[in-house]
Amino acid sequence: MTTFDLAPGLVTTRDANAATYGCGKFQGIEPADEAGLVFVYSDPSAGAEYGYTFDGRADDDEFGPLYLYTGAGATGDQKPSGRNSSLLRHVEKGRELHLFVAHGTVPDGEAMQQRYIGQMVVDPIKPYDVRRGPGKDGAMRDVLVFRLRPAEGTTPAWTDADWLPAAATSEYEVTAPAVEVPKPVAVPQQTGATVKDTEQHSTAETTADITVGQRKVLRREGELVTAFVAHLTAAGHKTHSFQITVAGEPGALTPDVYDATDHVLYEAKGLTTRANVRMAIGQLLDYRRHIPGREALRIAVLLPTAPTPDVQQLLAEEKIGLVYQNEQGFAGWPVH
Repeated sequence: MTTFDLAPGLVTTRDANAATYGCGKFQGIEPADEAGLVFVYSDPSAGAEYGYTFDGRADDDEFGPLYLYTGAGATGDQKPSGRNSSLLRHVEKGRELHLFVAHGTVPDGEAMQQRYIGQMVVDPIKPYDVRRGPGKDGAMRDVLVFRLRPAEGTTPAWTDADWLPAAATSEYEVTAPAVEVPKPVAVPQQTGATVKDTEQHSTAETTADITVGQRKVLRREGELVTAFVAHLTAAGHKTHSFQITVAGEPGALTPDVYDATDHVLYEAKGLTTRANVRMAIGQLLDYRRHIPGREALRIAVLLPTAPTPDVQQLLAEEKIGLVYQNEQGFAGWPVH
């Protein structure tokens, strides 16, 4: 494998990378097959031209730092194929993933400079979110927003300019339910890359250890949502979800499942514990504030098994429905 000899924070160009590693220089996702690398070029201003801003560093979650990157495809629904597949499958193909962010133009020229952030890995639990945004033709379509994390041992060259911008207005879009269940993958170690440290980016920061147990829990949550959507569909119900943006805040809120036939919003959890149920309650109350017809909207927690009697009582007192999976299907459904 070719040695990657760039320091996080170093400013370079697509031309320089293409000349050194044999990749293309015009697309956002550029595989360098012979070098065993995939280059990702993020340019938040490009999405802003179309009316959305999905690229940028998101708030850290329980697994550590996170950078969001909009996939390839200027018009129509984006698919996890083609160049997006190069990004999605980089681990199983044994390719390192390296992230660059647009950094102004070359002095006295028009070429865009690229600031190297560091080696990344597509989130092994949830590789991407599906968002709604306008294409180059102005038509709304599904957009794949990949979730990138620093590879083990990497100190990313973040700057304040890399944070996701705040939404200008509060609004919502109808989306498909979050039913994708990705295969668990291993987070690769940085074995083939020689990446130099720089003094100005010496803060210790690496991706969290996403354990196999945690992957199984979130995979179980995805499988639970998939089964429940199939159950609702078989009963003749129409389902979707929402993409909720809040003025002054970056990113979007994304509930798990909305049953449009019964006007019920569900939040799923992969573990039936008090902590998980309490989290679901908070999420549902927050979501409900932003959804049309909220006065008549019912909310419910979706679980893989029945919680303890006291947790069931908590939900009943708060007038929040409880649906859980059992051998017969889903107990507690339909929600009354």
